[in-house]
Amino acid sequence: MNAAYIVGSFDAAELAFLLFFVFFVALVFYLNRESRREGYPLEEEETGKVLPGSLFDGEKKVFQLPHGRGTYVPEDVARDDINVPGVQSFRAAGAPWVPSGDAMAQGMGPAAFANRAKYPDLTFDGRPRIVPIGQSHELVIADNDPKLIGWPVVAADGVTAGKVSDVWVDQAEHLIRYLEIETTTGKKVLAPMMVAVVHGNSLIDALLPIIQNKPQYVEIDAITAAQFDAVPMLETAGTITRYEEDRIQAYFGGGYMYATPERSEAWI
Repeated sequence: MNAAYIVGSFDAAELAFLLFFVFFVALVFYLNRESRREGYPLEEEETGKVLPGSLFDGEKKVFQLPHGRGTYVPEDVARDDINVPGVQSFRAAGAPWVPSGDAMAQGMGPAAFANRAKYPDLTFDGRPRIVPIGQSHELVIADNDPKLIGWPVVAADGVTAGKVSDVWVDQAEHLIRYLEIETTTGKKVLAPMMVAVVHGNSLIDALLPIIQNKPQYVEIDAITAAQFDAVPMLETAGTITRYEEDRIQAYFGGGYMYATPERSEAWI
């Protein structure tokens, strides 16, 4: 029986218990630090003041970017300006913000956008992911589908905003991402395909113009015709960056609430 003791009255069972206890405490400490590697230290909602850290705050998470673009550390990215162009509807921390200017252009509410990287999204092999269909070299619109180029674009107010001048495709997902629209003033802007409705894209619809003189057009009810000229422009023709994608999609998304005054009012 005495052989079970290691030193004095300290036996193997006590050693196993202490090892387990140390391991458990270390595991709790490790998991708490790992859960605080992103989004910490915390900051105050209203002022943006960074709160002091704690013993459990982990190291910054570092992401290795593909195609030799180095590393990305979220905490090292400049924080967004908290001075939003709006006022709170009443004095309380959780009160909703009411835009004080052009909400769609200034990024309020559903028109908000992130400061994403200012370079194009890339495919697995390093090619620009979203390009005009003529630059894809492999994607074409099926013969039985409408080509859309040249079709008029009708906005939310029923006014023709311009015409489709090109189609931008996703070379990774093999689908249409944007329609390039030439407005009535001559500007060329992109509109997300998910906000567009194609009228005249079926066999029956294709025959109706002959039978009933029914027009074929693309409807984008997110914004009015006049607002197409204010869509964020591309810095480089034929190339769209991640930042520009976020701005364009936010602009059209915000239009569903801010394009007309009645859209931001309650239905009931």
